[in-house]
Amino acid sequence: MRTFKPRTAGGALGGILGAVAMSVVAGVLVTAAVTPVVAVSGAAASSAVKIFQDLPDHLNPGQLAQPSTIYAKASDGSDVEVATFYDQDREMVGWDDISQYVKDAAVAEEDPRFYTHGGVDVLATARAALQNVAGTGFSGASTITMQYVRNVLIQEAMAISDEEQRDAAYKNAMRQDVDRKLKEMKLALGVEKRYTKDDILLGYLNIALFGRQIYGIESAAHYFYGKTAKDLTLAEAASLVATVNNPSKLQIDVPENIPANKERRDKILNSMLQHGRITQAQYDEAVATEITPNITPRVQGCNVAEANLGLGHFCDYVQRYIKHDPNFGKTQEEREFNFSRGGYKIYTTIDLDIQAAGREAMAGTVPATMDGINVGSASVSTEVGTGRVLAMVQNRSFSNDPAVLEADPGLTSINYNTDFDYGGSNGFQVGSTFKPITLTEWIRTGHSVREVVNVNGRTVQESSFRASCMTDGVYGFGSFTFSNDNLGTKGNQPVLTAIAQSVNGGLVSMQQKMDLCETFDTAKKLGLHRASKQTNPDLPNYDTTELTMVPSNVYGGIDEMAPITMATAYGAFAGNGTVCTPVPIDSILGPDDKPVAFQKSTCTEAISPEVAAGVAYALEYTVNNGLASHARSAYGIPHLAKTGTTDDVVDNWTVGASSRVATATWVGNAGPVQFADGTWGRVSTMPFGRLMYADQTIWPAMMNAADAKYGGAAFPEPSAAATRTTMVQVPDLTGKSFQEASDALTQLGFSAVDGGEVDSSQPQGSVARTDPAGGSQAALGSGVTIYRSNGQAAAVPDVAGQSGKDAKSALEGAGFDTEYACATGEKPDGKNKTVSTDPPAGTELRTGSRVTINLECK
Repeated sequence: MRTFKPRTAGGALGGILGAVAMSVVAGVLVTAAVTPVVAVSGAAASSAVKIFQDLPDHLNPGQLAQPSTIYAKASDGSDVEVATFYDQDREMVGWDDISQYVKDAAVAEEDPRFYTHGGVDVLATARAALQNVAGTGFSGASTITMQYVRNVLIQEAMAISDEEQRDAAYKNAMRQDVDRKLKEMKLALGVEKRYTKDDILLGYLNIALFGRQIYGIESAAHYFYGKTAKDLTLAEAASLVATVNNPSKLQIDVPENIPANKERRDKILNSMLQHGRITQAQYDEAVATEITPNITPRVQGCNVAEANLGLGHFCDYVQRYIKHDPNFGKTQEEREFNFSRGGYKIYTTIDLDIQAAGREAMAGTVPATMDGINVGSASVSTEVGTGRVLAMVQNRSFSNDPAVLEADPGLTSINYNTDFDYGGSNGFQVGSTFKPITLTEWIRTGHSVREVVNVNGRTVQESSFRASCMTDGVYGFGSFTFSNDNLGTKGNQPVLTAIAQSVNGGLVSMQQKMDLCETFDTAKKLGLHRASKQTNPDLPNYDTTELTMVPSNVYGGIDEMAPITMATAYGAFAGNGTVCTPVPIDSILGPDDKPVAFQKSTCTEAISPEVAAGVAYALEYTVNNGLASHARSAYGIPHLAKTGTTDDVVDNWTVGASSRVATATWVGNAGPVQFADGTWGRVSTMPFGRLMYADQTIWPAMMNAADAKYGGAAFPEPSAAATRTTMVQVPDLTGKSFQEASDALTQLGFSAVDGGEVDSSQPQGSVARTDPAGGSQAALGSGVTIYRSNGQAAAVPDVAGQSGKDAKSALEGAGFDTEYACATGEKPDGKNKTVSTDPPAGTELRTGSRVTINLECK
């Protein structure tokens, strides 16, 4: 681009010195041109040469800014363009991909002696200097090579990510003084030594600015005329070459510029005619052609991905994933800068079939908006064992245009599936989908899913929860009361039932036998974390994304998490204990089609394969026999899953997996709503049709699509330890206090149940008996009922062999009423021998009760 402005005396003198220096170095001093210059300037040629020789002569064109494009893989294996991003809309093309008209137009107008000079046109330079001195005009005398050099220097400046340094370098590249001109000349000579003329002209046409963000002839042809550079007509080629001279005043997407563009276009056509590049007939036809642009913008950004494929949120996630990747720069600003200029081809992990199934199910169950609730829903699928993100859908379409968002509340730039730092929300409470984490720790510490625990809602002491990382080694010293949503499952039940029926009390009982700190350490290994930092300053995890270490979390999932986090954790249950961080990219290629390094998934063993198999066993049981029956596969593929509902049914979840794909689906409140009294809060999903059951449609739809495409194998058999039923002998606790008996049973692994008072000869309040009875075998963890004595009974004494009279005396002495009986029907005689009593000897009987004395009558 040339700039015209009045020259000062000093500027004119500088231009003369530049011409002198160039003439000397080029070795083609022309007496008619150079001698007057030297005479007028008064400068010694040797000093000019010295100035010139000290300048650098090497120029590295470097990598020009190009758009980066995100791709998805279609079912047939072809690549589908998702979205493009750029600072400069440039598409590099080869020599044969540019119309000859463009090349001829550039040379004829900009540099007619391009193919004969060595990078600097000495005659034009001398003429320019003389014109400056004479004051008769100005010619920049810049050859195509020099213009190419200047554009490279400008691009070097624009490639600096630091804004302050970039502005300074750009200002330096745009200077209008002798130093800048001499530098361009010297570098032009260096370029001519290294590259062919055609390569230089090609570089110039690929680097030139055509207005706005349009760089290079290929992008210019597409934008202004809707075609490739190869297909440009003579008139179109001349029109675009004309634009380079002063884009802001000549670019034809501004109607007011068209007359000026036509004037310069026709001048270029005349130059082409004069230099024999076109015929008179071609000239006449082109000059008579009206300039009719066909403006075809290359629309960039994730709004395009949303409009074309419904992938706006996934597109945004990919972009943010790269901006968090240190491979692309030290800071997020630098990474963002490099991303928009890098010319990357980004091939993503998205599976368009699962995505389509999820979008259809989502659209049919959860609307974008509903009166009375800030409704939200999201579902994400990841590949087990790799972390590849296969699908990402939500109820509100993507837009990041503030004006559009303000006009349409059914759109959002927030990705409900991801963490806050990746464009997501603050997360959503996960409810009972956290229960399998507690189960994981249960199995890891040697317990079995068949152990029996108390599943009742109740009040428990905080000190009953061991916590090795906390003060005094326990959670606290208060108490709290909890209840169950599932009121149909009560008493003592196997852990398998507690999980399948999602009974809170069972998980509390389990945690009371473990260390709270270790449970949350296991959760961390599985990749669980809050979607955003904790904002409550009263909690130990304030300003971190660590989970909240409280007992209610082990069954109620009170932390707000992103669906992608839950899918990642459940992928470990289905994947032999290996957790893989989510990754949305399969590969990245640079402009040279060579692989570009990026942050890939990190896979680690979070839990042992044996523990994972035990959890998978319980969660598959939950699908086949519990509350997650909707998670059964339509193709017979084994699934594991767990449902989750938060207090007041604010959030609803289904999370699960096959051996190949894990999916997490959430439906609930995207945010609070304002009530009539002015307060804000989240509301129950129950009154809104079948909204609370929408996850039971979306999750199966996506998993059935995954099953059809990826299949799935049976989960590994659990270890014997994870499923064993351990039998323990119940001790004889007769006569002990209730507390002594309860402690003894608890220590052995049983749960004590108060059976109330019964008639017994034991001292009042002491243990009369247990069920199962002392000495018998019972399953570890099962409940043993303790019956307390009321002190109002006695044992029937053994009076067999005594005379009826003596037996009567003994029984009445023990507090019983008596009567005689003879088997023969004869009248009993107290002298007869006693055969037995009814009830028999040893029976505990309330005092005052009647005992029959059976006599041996004749």
